[in-house]
Amino acid sequence: MEIENFKNIDPITMKKFLLALAIFLVPCISLFAKLSVVQLRTENQINPIGMDVKVPRFTWYLESEKRNTLQKAYEIRISTSENFRQMLWTSGKVESDQSVLVEYEGSPLESNTTYFWQVRTWDNHGQSSGWSKTGSFRTGYFDPADWSADWVGLGFEEDENRSSPYFRKEFSSTKKIKSATAYITARGLYQAYLNGEKIGDDYLTPGWTAYQDRIQYQVYDVTDKVKSKNALGVVLGSGWYRGYIGFSGQKNYYGDEISFLMELVLEYADGTKERILSDDSWTCNYGPILSADIYNGEIYDARMEMAGWNKEGFNQTNWKAVQIKDYGYESLVATYNEPIRKQETFKPIEMITTPKGEKVLDFGQNLVGWVQFKVKGKSGDKFRMTHAEILDKDGNFYTENLRAAKAELIYTLKEGEQTYEPHFTFFGFRYIRIDDFEGDIIPEDFTAVALYSDMEKTGEFASSHELINQLQHNIQWGQRGNFLDVPTDCPQRDERLGWTGDAQAFSRTAAYNFNVHSFFTKWLRDLELDQREDGAVPFVIPNVLGKDAAGSAGWADAATIIPWDMYMVYGDRRILEEQYESMVNWVGFMESNSKDHLWNTGFHFGDWLFYRPDDDNDGRAAVTDKYLIAQCFFAHSVQIMIHTAKVLGKEADQKNYEALLKNVKDAFLKEYVTPNGRLVSSTQTAYVLALHFDMLPESMREDAAKRLVENIRSYGVHLTTGFLGTPYLNHVLSRFGYDGLAFELLLREKYPSWLYPVTMGATTIWERWDGIKPNGDVQVPSMNSYNHYAYGAIGDWMYRNLAGIDTDPEHPGYKEFVVKPLLGGGFTHAKGALDTYYGKIVSEWKLDNGQFSLEVQVPVNTRATVYIPSTSSSTVKENNNSISSSQSLKILGEENGYVKVEIGSGIYTFTR
Repeated sequence: MEIENFKNIDPITMKKFLLALAIFLVPCISLFAKLSVVQLRTENQINPIGMDVKVPRFTWYLESEKRNTLQKAYEIRISTSENFRQMLWTSGKVESDQSVLVEYEGSPLESNTTYFWQVRTWDNHGQSSGWSKTGSFRTGYFDPADWSADWVGLGFEEDENRSSPYFRKEFSSTKKIKSATAYITARGLYQAYLNGEKIGDDYLTPGWTAYQDRIQYQVYDVTDKVKSKNALGVVLGSGWYRGYIGFSGQKNYYGDEISFLMELVLEYADGTKERILSDDSWTCNYGPILSADIYNGEIYDARMEMAGWNKEGFNQTNWKAVQIKDYGYESLVATYNEPIRKQETFKPIEMITTPKGEKVLDFGQNLVGWVQFKVKGKSGDKFRMTHAEILDKDGNFYTENLRAAKAELIYTLKEGEQTYEPHFTFFGFRYIRIDDFEGDIIPEDFTAVALYSDMEKTGEFASSHELINQLQHNIQWGQRGNFLDVPTDCPQRDERLGWTGDAQAFSRTAAYNFNVHSFFTKWLRDLELDQREDGAVPFVIPNVLGKDAAGSAGWADAATIIPWDMYMVYGDRRILEEQYESMVNWVGFMESNSKDHLWNTGFHFGDWLFYRPDDDNDGRAAVTDKYLIAQCFFAHSVQIMIHTAKVLGKEADQKNYEALLKNVKDAFLKEYVTPNGRLVSSTQTAYVLALHFDMLPESMREDAAKRLVENIRSYGVHLTTGFLGTPYLNHVLSRFGYDGLAFELLLREKYPSWLYPVTMGATTIWERWDGIKPNGDVQVPSMNSYNHYAYGAIGDWMYRNLAGIDTDPEHPGYKEFVVKPLLGGGFTHAKGALDTYYGKIVSEWKLDNGQFSLEVQVPVNTRATVYIPSTSSSTVKENNNSISSSQSLKILGEENGYVKVEIGSGIYTFTR
């Protein structure tokens, strides 16, 4: 039927046609609005392998084009067969909206077994998702008795340079393979090979833990690598286990011998199994890695390479017997967090000849990792590659801030062209200098490779202000460089330790940028293991500074602050359960070391690296009483314990902590506050902490906020805060109505400020506000890192205020959340996006010639309260329609210059 003839159709025929069209379109519309389940996760990971969690938790998120979609019920099924014929457990249909961290309730899981699972859901619109795609997880070893292999070490006296030992073993496999799984760990660091190919894409394994209590093992699926005749190979390095660690020249902290443990479990098609083990049938020898150390780098002689050493048929005539070590298996645990992997790569942006004549390559980004290179030369030629973060003010290569760390690679060439990358070290650098090389330096033959824990990138922030965008870039690269298995303070000098103060200050920002759920869960377990019997938490985790280095306020509070942050961001109740004893013990330490609930004893770092103006001699000096700070954090941790006890249903504990909090705050008022409400330390940090932690009665808070503002303005509108005051500064200003001043501080470009390093060309966050003076002088070379994320905690304020995304404290994990964008500072655009366990949240606002628009994306199975900047709901439209007529939202009222609405899942565009 031709369209132009429609006008000639009689009404009855037209009705029949429209009815037929409607019948045709209904299933199409239904299909378009179909509910689907995606992103199946087991214990925060997609299809994990080698998991020793006996009661795993399952997470999924839903997709639907229909607005206001909520899950009403779910059903999970788990099987040991991919076709689900052998059902292990089914939850049955559970009437619940829970889709995050749903606990397994079936019979006990078995070691070294692969399980498959699916979920189906029902929503509030009557839709069913049907069974999802299949997810899987493979268990590791639940019991020490599951292990059969021996710890294997060198069978000969080690040389003085501690060259990396090489180990090998050959085996045959004549049956058809169904699966092959490798279990590997080491005291030290390892790289393992099967038939010449590296096993896994992880580096610096097995990672760094409290080795005296636990060592992680890794599990790899190597089914595709097994042949009829095979060779296994392992290389070891000293790593954190026995290499130089700390800043006092110590080594052998955990032991003086390195060794490895390996099991290759072969499952054949006929149902039988075989284990290839590390045992006395292996042999060992030295190879080309003459020295490898985290701080000092690597020495490599390519002339000593042994072609085919990790392949079948290699001539091992000169190889020697190994030695079996009696270490046992009690300390072995599966790897819970993401491993370190290769990430971004960078080519040199410039080759520089410095005033001193040095040959320097600039990669344009301060990063952590190493350099891959290709060179050509004569056998015996040698060169030295040194790493640095900056050039000095004259343009020369600068390494004084590395202190005792050599941070170099010494490479001896074999004949012809060759390629290389390091094995058991990492560097913090933007620049490399190449010395003692007679050949041509070809920049394109050098590639910088970033290494960090393979965390999923979850956060995005962008704005109309390019310097702020660069600041966000620097914050994220500071996190990348320092989240290398543990949250290090800095990645380049003779330190690289898991400082607790830096970690707690940055943990909330960290959780916006990347998924740090598993990363911090792993690290917090080591915190608890290294915690002293009296409850004191060490300055660094893992603790390599000794038992006396513990108990500093704001540092040790990582024991309470980070678990609570992880609960708020990910909704993980279990992390509170697992860390509860550690949290209780830390608060107990503070209480037992206080008199009349006043904690004024012990060593404290205080407001570390606060701004110290040269001419600040008129009584405003920005030195905050360390015991005032300690009392504030005492109260803060007790408040967290009140919240935690409530979540966990510990009513008696909650009441006890409520009483304790009152006493702690009363002691603060008596000791540190005058009758008129002035603090005895009249600094920015003092007022920030007192206000943020609610140390003052309501009647005193407004005046205290005014005093904070007066202090900031008395310094010419710049901050004086250090590591403990800075994370909360802008939050306090916004809370008490001083958003304008918060913007002034954020956008200040002169030293000291967040943007000053940006204007000086920084690509990461500096340790000091004045890491490089305006005249180019380097400040305090003995302690000056140019990749130190603590001051990057301003990112939290940018996400939660500028973009306006924040979780509802009563519904953690973004099950319900708030979008409340903050306008000001001359910004005309800001966008924040966050991938949660429910899906992506987006808040993007724009100001264009006075016209305001706000786009909000709400994931399925969540709800959001949105604050639209407007004084009247009558001026606000959603998709060009009046919000008062919308069926997709609920107007909650008008509040402090915002129209407040509640919305369900979907994408909304508000204008005014």
